[in-house]
Order: sequence, then C-alpha cells, then structure tokens
Amino acid sequence: MIAYNDNGYGQAVILLHGFCETKEMWRAFEKELSTHYRVLSPDLPGFGESRWLEDDLSLPEVARLLTDWMEELSLKTPIIIGHSLGGYVALEIARLSPDLGGIGLFHSTAYPDDEEKRGVRDRTIVFVQKHGVTKFVDSFVPQLFPEERREELSEKISALLEIARTTPQETLLAYTKAMKKRESSIEVLKALTCPKLMIAGTLDTSVKIDDARKQAEVCKIDHFHELSDTGHMGMFERDAETLAIVSDFLAAVTKS
Repeated sequence: MIAYNDNGYGQAVILLHGFCETKEMWRAFEKELSTHYRVLSPDLPGFGESRWLEDDLSLPEVARLLTDWMEELSLKTPIIIGHSLGGYVALEIARLSPDLGGIGLFHSTAYPDDEEKRGVRDRTIVFVQKHGVTKFVDSFVPQLFPEERREELSEKISALLEIARTTPQETLLAYTKAMKKRESSIEVLKALTCPKLMIAGTLDTSVKIDDARKQAEVCKIDHFHELSDTGHMGMFERDAETLAIVSDFLAAVTKS
C-alpha cells in the first residue's frame, strides 16, 4: 500500500514529501544521510507509487496509514522530517503517536490555513476541475521558487515539474481539500518533548517567514533556521546548506 525507498542502517529517519511531489525529491538527501542512518522516504497515499485512498481523504487518515506502516516496519521512535504538506502529515502522526525521536518542519507550519489561504485552495479546486493537472502545476511549481532565481534553477524546476505532472487529478483535489480543512497543530508541536527542527525561507510565499518565527518562539523550536533569499524549496535552492542543517540536527538528536 505504501511505496517507499529504504536506505542505510541505524536510527530511522523518515522524509515526507510535499504537495504534488513524490519520494524521488529526496534522492540527494537519501544518498548522504543513509551513510549514518536508516532513511525511509514513502510516497504519501495517492502520490507516486502508493495506493490511492478510496474513501474521503483527510490528513489524520493519511497519518493513520503511515503510523500503521511504521508499526509494520517496527520503526521505533523515528525522526520525521516533512516538507510542506509532509510537515502537516508529520504533525498529525505526532498527534497520534507523540513518541518520536525528533520532528522537522521543512518549509511547513503548525498553523491552519488562514482565510486568504483557504481562498487560494478554493480557486485551485475550481481551476484544476476546469483545466486539469498539467496546466495547474506548470504555473504552481515555478512560483515556489523566487522569481529572480528561476532561470538559474531551471533544470531543477523542470525535474520537479515532471514529477508534479504525474499527480492524479483526484489526488490533487483531495489533498487540496484536506489541507484546507486541517486543524491547528500548534498545541501538538508545543507539547512535543523531542527535539524540533524548523527550516524557513525568507521569501517563502507559502509559509510566511513571520509566521515561522512566531511559532518557533511559541513552540520552543530548539533548531530554527532561516534561509535568506529562499522560497519554498530550500532543498533545491540551498541544497548543500539545508543538507548540512538536517545532518547537524540528526547528529544532535542521536547524540543526546
């Protein structure tokens, strides 16, 4: 049911991809991190090679399926790092099973959608129903990167576009609705006693830097990193820097 990459040995580290992405986005991180850890990168249900959910989809249901998958693999106190949507799912997993080794929000947030964002979700649903997935992602994906760096990062953007275009329309619509309906996870994040990582981009239009700073303070994020001149895709915009941040976080967690 859950397709995943599994590399390396030792402490389990789970990398969760974001919206209109798949496990393949983590290849570079898997290669480096798996020299020290067991790195697992699943396709969220409906994306990539993972089975589509036949019933109405919700982020708590996605988290339940992943928690079942973790139990099947006997993953004890894993460290979970999620990009964007993957961070929302990580927080839902923490709500169900707070005994984590650590949690990381990579351009993600514990806040629910505000009124402006819910309006964007509604417009996305209408647009995709009318024009389809390809036309949507061809506009959506480049906007995740700062405009002034899109030409420089064109090859990476093209690769991500190829992945995004494989997203089934029913998956895209269902997750858009699920993200719009998600509840606040601030209290969940605040209550977690495990080490917490947050990586935020100063030019991220999806997760605004002021919101990231606020919740880092409120939720006592002990590893908070701002990426200057960076949008929503730091693992591609600042690949060496973000890999170093994640590596340092994992080293700190496993030594504690």
